[in-house]
Amino acid sequence: MLPGGGYAAHSPHEAEPVTGWLAGLGLSASVFRYPLNARHPAPLVALRSEIRRRRAQGADRIGVVGFSAGGHLAGLAALAPSNDPRESVQFAVLGYAITSMETETYRPSRIILLGEDASPDLRRATSLDSLVTEASPPFFLWHTAEDVYVPPEHTYRLAAALAAHDVAHTVHVFAHGPHSLGLAQGAGDAATWTGFAASWIAEQLRAGTTAPS
Repeated sequence: MLPGGGYAAHSPHEAEPVTGWLAGLGLSASVFRYPLNARHPAPLVALRSEIRRRRAQGADRIGVVGFSAGGHLAGLAALAPSNDPRESVQFAVLGYAITSMETETYRPSRIILLGEDASPDLRRATSLDSLVTEASPPFFLWHTAEDVYVPPEHTYRLAAALAAHDVAHTVHVFAHGPHSLGLAQGAGDAATWTGFAASWIAEQLRAGTTAPS
């Protein structure tokens, strides 16, 4: 579980409350507080180390759940090339995630992660839509149309790349709600995302009983 916070903080409401919800679904979940104010690839290296640790403890299937900047990092873990099968991710749930470092939206996160003068090649190499392949794991994406900090364009870009590569995915964009909703309790229709995600995660786990991880 990777909370948001623009790569500068870890949002508390996107941390333990979410792992509590996941635990209620029967999942072994923990918050991973990745390095802050750190340049790429330090956060990804740290997350992959945690994934290897969880796998060494006996975890067969690894899912990542992330919000905003935490969603970007979760997506990198699921999509960026790796030669170590212990670092593989079997499914990803991203809420109002930053997916592109090529747009100018939510520029502060990009500057923290990549620097003020990041090259076009580096910006593309850390944009989730450019990393999708036919072998990418399934994704559950949700966003709100009113998000002004990370516009839904980010989710649309990733969803289009997943569709272009025939990668299984589910997308929910709710009409109303600001950025950083977390579990979105009491937030109208957006509050239904947890029910949709719970069903989707259960589907991924069922699929894992018949397919290799």
